[in-house]
Amino acid sequence: MSSVRVLVGTRKGAFILTSDDKRQDWHVDGPHFGGLEIYHMKGSPADPNRIYASQASDWFGQVMHRSDDGGRTWQTVGNEFAYQGKPGTHQWYDGTAHPWDFKRVWHLEPSLSDPDVVYAGVEDAALFRSDDGGMTWNELPGLREHDTAGIWQPGAGGLCLHTIILDPTDPNRIYIAISAAGAFRTDDGGQTWKPINHGLKSDYIPEEAAEVGHCVHHVAMHPSRPGVLFMQKHWDVMRSDDGGDNWHEVSDNLPSDFGFVIDIHAHEPETIYVVPIKSDSEHYPPDGKLRVYRSRSGGNGWEALTNGLPQQDCYVNVLRDAMAVDRLDSCGIYFGTTGGQVYASADSGDNWAAIVRDLPAVLSVEVQTLP
Repeated sequence: MSSVRVLVGTRKGAFILTSDDKRQDWHVDGPHFGGLEIYHMKGSPADPNRIYASQASDWFGQVMHRSDDGGRTWQTVGNEFAYQGKPGTHQWYDGTAHPWDFKRVWHLEPSLSDPDVVYAGVEDAALFRSDDGGMTWNELPGLREHDTAGIWQPGAGGLCLHTIILDPTDPNRIYIAISAAGAFRTDDGGQTWKPINHGLKSDYIPEEAAEVGHCVHHVAMHPSRPGVLFMQKHWDVMRSDDGGDNWHEVSDNLPSDFGFVIDIHAHEPETIYVVPIKSDSEHYPPDGKLRVYRSRSGGNGWEALTNGLPQQDCYVNVLRDAMAVDRLDSCGIYFGTTGGQVYASADSGDNWAAIVRDLPAVLSVEVQTLP
């Protein structure tokens, strides 16, 4: 019998929610690292017991943690993290004699096949890789050395590298996204990078169709179709059918095309999910109604999913890493809110229930489907 482990990072600790394949009754374990900001947690696809966690603090700096027993116990990893008496910034040695300051690790992406390989996206925007389970890290410097790096600008949340996608068919191909620079792709393992923003338009930058400068919020890919990407942008939901070389809008009938999350059904690569937010200044659902929108046609038409979600006086936000799916036969969809609720649907979004309430503000939600 399969089971599900939901990893929830919050403003004041980490929580691990577990259930069997029916996904009706949930056990809540936590808080781990109580009182500390856990910006992201993610489990290894190659080892169901391996979990990585990013802890950030305005005073104590960045700390990385790893569990090898499904979250029961944790060890601190990453000796390259060093607090140098400078509140709010951190130094991560990149293999040279010159450390550089950054603010936090936004996203962790473990390898699809090796539990000891994990990537980290940080603010200010850079990409790191560890080959020894997070003990030591090396920057993939080609990204920060890109010709356009000098004109990247921070979004409201900072100059953050928040999305890392590993191509399951090509170990040298990686997609990343930066707010507010745009999306990039490497085809040589991170040595060189190509901006992949053709077709994006942003009216808040001097040249609306510029090569870089777009505020991309999240990108998703289904493993069965690594050349097809879906994007939730600052405004607009977008699709690419050629590995990001060209994009076209698929916002269609959404009530708002502003949002942060986007994800794809585990078994239906044309079924995608977003959570519209009213605007870039009003970070809550339109009309105070929390609605997940689903398109079964890759963006050509959206339906509101509301059963079990609050449909009045709801003013929470859903942040960019706060939606995930499981791999069970009846695909489960999960998302967390800044109000501390984690909602789950065991039937692909038709019906929802809060599996936990009153947590600290949720920053990230990831799912491990366990044998």
